[in-house]
Amino acid sequence: MKKHQKHAKLTRPIIGNFGRNEFAFVGAPCGDIQVLCQQVIKQLSGSKKVAYVDADHASADAEPRNLTYTELTDKITFKQVNFQEVNEFQQRFLLQNEDVILVNGNHFQADKQIVFIHPKKEASLKKRINQLTNIQAIIICDKTPVFDWLNKAIPQLSETPIFNYSENEKITAFIHNEINIPTLRGLVLAGGKSARMGEDKGLIDYHGKPQREYVFELLEKAGIESFMSCRQEQESEISFPTISDKFVGMGPFGAILSAFQFDPNAAWLVIACDLPFANESTLSQLINNRNASKVGTAFYNPETEFPDPLLTIYEPKAYATMLQFLALGYSCPRKVLINSETEIIQLTDSKVLRNINTPEERETLTDKNQMG
Repeated sequence: MKKHQKHAKLTRPIIGNFGRNEFAFVGAPCGDIQVLCQQVIKQLSGSKKVAYVDADHASADAEPRNLTYTELTDKITFKQVNFQEVNEFQQRFLLQNEDVILVNGNHFQADKQIVFIHPKKEASLKKRINQLTNIQAIIICDKTPVFDWLNKAIPQLSETPIFNYSENEKITAFIHNEINIPTLRGLVLAGGKSARMGEDKGLIDYHGKPQREYVFELLEKAGIESFMSCRQEQESEISFPTISDKFVGMGPFGAILSAFQFDPNAAWLVIACDLPFANESTLSQLINNRNASKVGTAFYNPETEFPDPLLTIYEPKAYATMLQFLALGYSCPRKVLINSETEIIQLTDSKVLRNINTPEERETLTDKNQMG
């Protein structure tokens, strides 16, 4: 079948067959894999979202049984969805919020592998040698030594960590440490038209320099590689690295999506340029309370009684979530945060989220001592 090749050249997120952090357990009976994965899931579930991918077995080692229906069961406090068929793209959407995905490698492949050395599964493992492309660890079963043919086929195996099957706590700790935490980048929202203010809010001087420059430097002091979000016509007048709006006419929502289009593998610390009370302490509080397991980390705004979307860390999983909201006709980042798993933190300084949108509001800041 001829592949469809005509498409825009977009930066794609680094995702395996199921998710960003996936491990296939291969080389042992399915029952042994299931038991170990259950132990790992139990130990990780307190701090991480974990998914387990397996076939539907009539018994532990039988051939998988196919689903014959699609069903949504609503039990008021619990909903369960079963799909008859899920393709490689749909399964990534379904598992997009998981921190780590454990896979029964006897039935499915994953980007990373954890290989069992099991006396009853040597022949089966040998058949899968071409699937062993990124071995992360070895698990010894029944004191069986690593197979000579495996050492010869993969010379770097001697540097791979080795665990005994019974060391489930050590195996769990290893997997936990291998979970990738996305790099944090900064985005200064400076692309608004400032209609109510009557002049560009990013150019107003509250701290001895244009506010957009002040905010950009706050991010730099925090050690974060950052970009100025702007309209395309603004790019020539801005001396900082920029990301121009690709989702035009959507305000901050479009700016955040444009940043994710630029780098879908990063988490984005988004800050509006009309928050003159934001400071280094504010960013430190946000960064130190970051929860990468959730869609985002945001301050609770006591005035709106909702999470504030304009001084927030958006994790990579927020990208697909925001696009789904857009498909439903919503372009409000606050609505995304409210209706997603968001880490909400309380403000140390209650005035941090006060934004200045009009000349009248600006006049209240004529006393420079108010800036702190």
